[in-house]
Amino acid sequence: MEAITFLDLTPSIVVLLFLVGFVGGMVSGFIGSGGAFVLTPAMMSLGVPAIVAVASNMAHKFPKALVGSIKRAKYGQVDVKLGLVMGFFAEAGVFIGKGFMTDIRDKFGDDGTNLYVSAVFVVVLAVVGGFVMRDALRSRKQNIPEGEHVTPKLALWVQSIRIPGTMMRFKSIGNRQVSVLFIAPLGFATGLLASSIAVGGFIGVPAMIYVLGVPAIMATATELVVAFVMGAGGSLLFAWDGFVDIRLAMIILAGSLFGVQIGAIGTTYVKDWVVKMIMGMIMLIVLVSRFFKLPVYFSNLGMIDTLPAATSEVLSNISFATLGLALLAGAVAILTALVKGIAEDKRKKLAATEAEGVPEPADA
Repeated sequence: MEAITFLDLTPSIVVLLFLVGFVGGMVSGFIGSGGAFVLTPAMMSLGVPAIVAVASNMAHKFPKALVGSIKRAKYGQVDVKLGLVMGFFAEAGVFIGKGFMTDIRDKFGDDGTNLYVSAVFVVVLAVVGGFVMRDALRSRKQNIPEGEHVTPKLALWVQSIRIPGTMMRFKSIGNRQVSVLFIAPLGFATGLLASSIAVGGFIGVPAMIYVLGVPAIMATATELVVAFVMGAGGSLLFAWDGFVDIRLAMIILAGSLFGVQIGAIGTTYVKDWVVKMIMGMIMLIVLVSRFFKLPVYFSNLGMIDTLPAATSEVLSNISFATLGLALLAGAVAILTALVKGIAEDKRKKLAATEAEGVPEPADA
């Protein structure tokens, strides 16, 4: 097995990692995915082997997720019961996924895990990101009033199924009951994906929204509870084999703890479709970033003709620049939504105050 290689931390790399952590924290607090779908590619773009990036992300994830979930619980957005139940089943997926990642590295080395993680990112981002973006556009056209949630047809069907001995009641779906047999595979898939590419929110958030019928705001908040449970277990498993770079984890965590506060606050001022729109946008841009790295990994593994060094460098630079665009676009979108939401909220409160202060017209 290849020796584990850790990134050489120069001052510029430390600053970049802190900024990446800050943006990742904003994304995490805003959409509840843990932010790893921008953090893992960012670390890989800086030269971190995929398995180390995944392990270090999981190590930084659970304290950040804990902070984010506590922050959003104050706004009544977290379903702790659902998060813990999904987290329980997610741990089984984490165990299987970690073993799969180490097997790939043993057989193909770091380039093998780099290719695997990038390929999975491209496929999952295309499917989930496209679906979320389409749903966001539909919700926007329907002009659903703020605070109103329309339960998807699939979720209505799932909620209608009654399996004795397996039913649990959750506040996030209006205190209705859902069979734990539906939650178990969703939790397992979330953990499997989290431990193999450090991203469980791809499965967890859409699953809660479209399969269980949880409103987007609560789904993103509840996913932070799942991320905490998965991150705690997953980081211990990876650390046991020496794959966690605690330096990276702490630097990213430092930036994330600032960003997650801003992201969490932003959710209180936006509609569901805005959360979905930003989530889908970031996913699709990161997809493009990872896509340009695939030929480089194929070449390194000898699966295609060896690429000229200049071509590999150009593809890597395009991938890095696209990832930077994803980070910038995500930060701008979240901050814009936050500013607009606060301004709109102030206008509504001012209008309400003025309406209350207007005296009744005197009788003629």
